[in-house]
Amino acid sequence: MSDEQTARLEAEIEAQREQLADTVDRLTHKLDVKTQARERVADVRDRATTDTGGPRPELVAAVVGIVVVAGLLVWWHRR
Repeated sequence: MSDEQTARLEAEIEAQREQLADTVDRLTHKLDVKTQARERVADVRDRATTDTGGPRPELVAAVVGIVVVAGLLVWWHRR
């Protein structure tokens, strides 16, 4: 086996090791349910709040609208 063939084979082995390491990392992340839950909570929190940390106005308006509609339905049902 020539030096060129040896170098090419070593490069292929190294590339396969990197691929395997990446695959193991992805599987480990996929199986870590607690971390995934934390990431989803953080994502929802980021989407529901403004940059200053307060609730988004459209979210507040939607909640107020739902409460008003629910109140009207209860009132109408009791009449």
